Amino acid sequence: MGDLTLVTGGARSGKSSFAEKIVKKNGKNVVYIATSIPFDEGMKSRIKKHRKQRPESWHTIEMYKNFNIILDDDKFKYADTIILDCITIMISNLILEKNIDFDDISEEEIDTLENQIFNEIYILLDALKDKNVVLVTNELGMGIVPSYKLGSIFRDIAGRVNQYIAKRANKVYLTVSGIPIEIKGEK
Repeated sequence: MGDLTLVTGGARSGKSSFAEKIVKKNGKNVVYIATSIPFDEGMKSRIKKHRKQRPESWHTIEMYKNFNIILDDDKFKYADTIILDCITIMISNLILEKNIDFDDISEEEIDTLENQIFNEIYILLDALKDKNVVLVTNELGMGIVPSYKLGSIFRDIAGRVNQYIAKRANKVYLTVSGIPIEIKGEK
């Protein structure tokens, strides 16, 4: 059983840089799982910056679902450390790929959607169970309440997913203004 570390924080809080620092310090054979989809110029620019700051020796896998298929990837098999950036982008992709009218969505449909997302989280954590893993996610519970239904659904699901992962994690860090604060660790 490997170690699971969760790094959370707000937008531009330094969470990705800190997660990469952890991995650079401890990982030898690293797989970087990138969950973002480059849908506009801003996202393409962010992806380009992220690629530049990580070592070329890291193997990158771009995916946000069906994580059981990475078990067959040779680079994954021999990796000792996995970094995944980011859980909330993964959740966003899973929500937006559904053909749902979020203004008229029922509570039953929201529950079904959340269950589908949690199933992907279970598959992910199962696939990574024997590796040292650093997961990056956004802390969404400190902001304003979204004024639209899709935003509230996203925030609520992401919050519950973050809680679930944090409970399973050996270590959890919150980054604030580039400063990591350990909020759960092995003492």
